[in-house]
Amino acid sequence: MDAIALTQKLVQFETINPPGNEAACARFLDSLLRKSGFDVTAFSFDAGRTSLIARGKGASERAPICLSGHLDTVPLGEVPWTYDPLAGTIAGDRLYGRGASDMKSGVAAMVAAACDLGPHPDLCLVLTAGEENGCEGARFLADRGVLPEPMGALIVGEPTANVPLVGHKGVLWLEIALSGRAAHGSAPELGDNAVYKAARLIHKLERFRFDAEPHPVLGAPTLNVGTIRGGANINSVPDRAVVGVDIRTVPGMSHPAVKAAVAGCCREAPEIRILTDMASVATEPDDAWIRTVFDVVADQTGQRADPRGAAYFTDAAALRSGGHPPPTVILGPGEPAQAHQTDEFVELSRISAAVAIYTRLIQLWCGGPSPGVAPGA
Repeated sequence: MDAIALTQKLVQFETINPPGNEAACARFLDSLLRKSGFDVTAFSFDAGRTSLIARGKGASERAPICLSGHLDTVPLGEVPWTYDPLAGTIAGDRLYGRGASDMKSGVAAMVAAACDLGPHPDLCLVLTAGEENGCEGARFLADRGVLPEPMGALIVGEPTANVPLVGHKGVLWLEIALSGRAAHGSAPELGDNAVYKAARLIHKLERFRFDAEPHPVLGAPTLNVGTIRGGANINSVPDRAVVGVDIRTVPGMSHPAVKAAVAGCCREAPEIRILTDMASVATEPDDAWIRTVFDVVADQTGQRADPRGAAYFTDAAALRSGGHPPPTVILGPGEPAQAHQTDEFVELSRISAAVAIYTRLIQLWCGGPSPGVAPGA
């Protein structure tokens, strides 16, 4: 299967999220996988929001290796594109289009590798809707209990330029509402200004310190105030202000404890709404399968990477939320710096390399026991 042509075809499906509308793209991939002999099941968490799970027929000898990618993309943005963002134009060694790097090239490479090898009971593909707005599709699959349990290993094809990453930070997005009392802007002493409360909170959050040590691979946790909304008009004392906070955590941190610490920065009990809550993902670099992944990538690319993590979060946090989290690697052909950019592109050579890498990893897993990983582990 030509993974470059498949990437072009996937880019041509408009799956911009919102609204997503991944159903047509999912139907196309469903047909390809069925023709190659896979059992495919579709799951929709809302109208048009379709995810797929594809498995080989027969009894599994061990927990399967799962390859996962998402079908949705971010919006095009306001800046005009040089190339049609939904055409998959090829110029030189680059294929342009929304989702070319993030991450339809990764999905194409995974599907091409799986279809070329054919179905195997120890192989599973999980293609999700709704990743860009909080991993809705992956969380739906996990909540429904339809994912393989346990998984033997997990590859998430986010854009890494074919550099294997051993995890990512967790994410906790909070919306903190501060209440006040309205009054006329000419008599502020009669009101209680919620924007001032928000400003005091933001001042404290700028100096917030976590009670956590940096992770040896993922680094230190972070906090960023991303949004602030307050007031209805300039000549009124605002009675409500809302602050949006993006927190990235590392293994060992308790999200409820972090939320409580942030709430403690307010003089009065705030109203806090959790927008996204995803755990961190980290696999020890000396894990036997992770070492195999690094070996395979080095053989294919000629470069051996140092263990490090992704700056973004992925579906892996939801997909491995069961009781037996598998060793996980984030590994895809897309260019990390191209994600969400105008004139997003992927290098054609990286797509071909990704197919070779995925193919070898599937062969090693399904062809016999991997070093240090017992069947069914």
